[in-house]
Amino acid sequence: MKKILSHITFWRAVLVVLLALGLYATYVRFTQGLGAATNLTDEFPWGLWIGFDILCGVGLAAGGFTLCAVVYIFNLKAFKPIIRPAVLTAFLGYLLVIIALLYDLGRPDRIWHAIIMWNPHSVMFEVAWCVMLYTTVLALEFSPILFEGLGWMKAVRVMRTITIPLVIIGVILSTLHQSSLGSLYLIVPEKLHPLWYSSLLPVFFFISAIGAGGAMIIFESFMSSRAFKRQIEMPLLSQLGRGIVVILMVYTVMKIQDLLHRGALSAVFSFSLESALYGVEMGIGVLLPMILLAIPKVRLHKTGLFVSALLVVLGFVLNRMNVSLTGMEGWAKAGYFPSWMEIAVTMMIVALGFAAFTLAARYLPVFPKAEEEAKQLEEDYLGEKAYVL
Repeated sequence: MKKILSHITFWRAVLVVLLALGLYATYVRFTQGLGAATNLTDEFPWGLWIGFDILCGVGLAAGGFTLCAVVYIFNLKAFKPIIRPAVLTAFLGYLLVIIALLYDLGRPDRIWHAIIMWNPHSVMFEVAWCVMLYTTVLALEFSPILFEGLGWMKAVRVMRTITIPLVIIGVILSTLHQSSLGSLYLIVPEKLHPLWYSSLLPVFFFISAIGAGGAMIIFESFMSSRAFKRQIEMPLLSQLGRGIVVILMVYTVMKIQDLLHRGALSAVFSFSLESALYGVEMGIGVLLPMILLAIPKVRLHKTGLFVSALLVVLGFVLNRMNVSLTGMEGWAKAGYFPSWMEIAVTMMIVALGFAAFTLAARYLPVFPKAEEEAKQLEEDYLGEKAYVL
C-alpha cells in the first residue's frame, strides 16, 4: 500500500479526478445526447467544444508546421533541436481535436462520411479533409521518433528520405485549414459582432495561429524543462520570441487598418461587454507581449520570455472564444454558459494531452540529448551493416 501511495503525486491525483469527471460526462453525452450533456440550444448550437477544443486546439498546434517550414524550407537549421517536441505537440494536438470533434457532432458515427460523400463547395468539407490529411502527415513526421525509440533504424532511414516532401505537404495543408477555420465565420456577417467579423478573418486566423504556435513552443519547452530537469534552449527560444514580435506587429497593423476600413473603430470604445473583452484580447494578449518581447532584457530572461509567451497563448484563446461565443451571443439573444459536463470533457482532453506528451517525452527520443543518442544508435547500426557487407 505504501508503495502505491508513494507514486501518487498532486498532479497525478488531479489527472485521475479529471479523467473520472470526463468519463462520466462522456457516458452521458453518448448515451443521452447533446441536450443532456450540454447547454447548447437551437439558437446557440456551437459552444465550448467548438470554440476551445477545435478552434483553439488546431491553432495552438500550429507550432509544428511553422517550425518545420523554418528548418526545412527556410533552411534555418539552428532551430532543429526544438523541432521534435514541436512536432509531437502538433501531432497530439490534432489527435485530441479529432477526439473532441466526436463529442460535438450530432452523429459522431458518421464522421467518416466526408471521405466518400464529397461536398467541395463547403468550407467544413475542406477543413475535414485538411485535418485528416495533415494528421496523417504529422503521424509520418513523428514516426522516426517512435522508430528510434523501438530501435528500428532501417525504418528511420526510409522516413528521412521523404522528410522534405512531407514538410511541404504539411505546410500547404496546415495553411489551408488554419485560414479555413476563419472562413467558417464569413457566412455570418449579420450575426458576428463587428469587432470580430471581417472579410480578412481567414488571414487573421492564419497569422494569429503562427504567433500562438511559436508561443506554444516556448511554453512547452519551459514546462518540459521543469518536468524533466533538462537545460532549456534559451538562445533559440529568444530568437523565436523575436520572430513572434514581428508576427504580432503585422497582426496589430492589419487589425487597426481593418477596423478603420470597415468604420468599426467606434465599437472599440462602446463600453460594452464585447468592447471590454476585445480590449483585453488585444491589450493583454497582443500589445503587452509584443512590447515585452521587443525588449531584449525581457526576451533573454527565462521568466520574462515565459510570461510573454503565456500572454500570447491566452490572447489567442480569448480571440477564438470571442469569435465563437462572445461575438455571437448578441445576435442569438440566447445566453450561453457551458455546462459542467462540457467543461469536464474539455479538461479531460487537455489533461490527456499533457499526460500523452509526458509519456512520449519520457520514453522516446524527443529532446536534443535523446536525439543525439538516437543518432549514435543509427551510426552504430550503419557500422554493423557495413561490417556485415
